[in-house]
Amino acid sequence: MYDAPWARGIVGKQVSVEGMAQQTRNGHSASAAEVAALAGVSRQTVSRVVNGVPNVTEKTRKRVLAAMEELGFRPNFAGAALRGGSYRSIGLCMYNITRVGNLATLEGIMQAAREHDFAVTMIEMGGDKPYTLADASRRMVERPVDGMILNMNRMAPDFEEFVPQPGVRTVILSMYAHPRCTTIDSDQYGSCELLTNYLLEHGHSNMRFVAGPENSISSRFREAGWRDTLGRAHVDAAPMLRGDWSADSGYAMGERIAAEVLAGGSQAPTAVLAANDQMALGVIAALENAGLSVPDDVSVVGIDDALEGLVPHNRLTTLRFDLRGVGKLAFEAAIGESSSIEAIHVPSTLVERSTVRDMRG
Repeated sequence: MYDAPWARGIVGKQVSVEGMAQQTRNGHSASAAEVAALAGVSRQTVSRVVNGVPNVTEKTRKRVLAAMEELGFRPNFAGAALRGGSYRSIGLCMYNITRVGNLATLEGIMQAAREHDFAVTMIEMGGDKPYTLADASRRMVERPVDGMILNMNRMAPDFEEFVPQPGVRTVILSMYAHPRCTTIDSDQYGSCELLTNYLLEHGHSNMRFVAGPENSISSRFREAGWRDTLGRAHVDAAPMLRGDWSADSGYAMGERIAAEVLAGGSQAPTAVLAANDQMALGVIAALENAGLSVPDDVSVVGIDDALEGLVPHNRLTTLRFDLRGVGKLAFEAAIGESSSIEAIHVPSTLVERSTVRDMRG
């Protein structure tokens, strides 16, 4: 199928071709009328092709797109926004898009954008360089967007002071409440509260917690949920172990846990709560390589249910986040007209499989 390069970036935008003229390759401005004349169609048909209206035959659509490409015609979205009051585009700043959780959240945002006929303009804040919300916001507001979503895997140094751009509704993906922006995230604290109670209810009071990176907001809240829940149950928390979200780091921590179990004693752990599924997978591999059985010797739980479809015969008991739901809610908040500021925590769901032993009785 013929696909003009400009057409790939404007899905969902409704644009009027009236008065739209762009510089062509030979230096003069191409109009919608010239496109129509070259393609042998009406200007109304050109408008339908630009806006992706379905009642245009594929043959005609290809002819119009070819004419646009030959003339160098580009829809003038700025003019359309001035006339209609909206770019029908949302901005997204996301840190480390390759993480499984971020990809699922992005899918939710994209699905909501399609349902509302919006485009998504994305900037990835990659690498380990520190960045501020103000920097991310300034980079995004230079684009034609009606609202923006800022993903914050780490605590930005200007979080409390950040002031959103005037006239551009801004949503922050974070567990922390913000005085001027709506924030949305999975309930990171409640997830570990639920899992810790689950292990306690199954007779596991000696448990180890494998946390994520120290600079991760999610890891901080998950650790707090684990520690506070044990405190409310009057159970002493064993020293925390630190991973980096990877299965390899989980394996390294699993080797240390295996040594504790094999050494025996009244404080030997009977369960491990890993702050994500990949680290849980590494812990299980290390325990089994040390000759221990999961769950007969040690029970293991993870968080995020990210292994489904990636690991055959997945047996890990875990907690499922509605990450697509988070993305959808963030999109709807970013295009909404409500003036209220909220901190929304999306609940999770326990997924019981076969890596937890019931120690009662």
